Amino acid sequence: AIAEALRGNEVLTTIDLSRNDIRREGGVAIGNALAVNEVLTSLDLGRNQIGDEGAKAIGKALAVNGVLTELRLDQNRIGDEGATALASALR
Repeated sequence: AIAEALRGNEVLTTIDLSRNDIRREGGVAIGNALAVNEVLTSLDLGRNQIGDEGAKAIGKALAVNGVLTELRLDQNRIGDEGATALASALR
């Protein structure tokens, strides 16, 4: 539900979704939404256990999203695979 709202969001620039038990599926959905969102500049996804799959989806979104400037991903069980995807998107 929140991912769909992010897709159509034209107003909110900052969202704190920390500690919402989003997990892998939610992380992937949010990543897909970020790929098309053109206004969100700050997103806190801390403590949601999105794992590598969620991080990879967010990494793909970062590669095409030119407006997000602040992203918190602490305590999400992101391993080497997810971290590599995120780092590659930021090059």
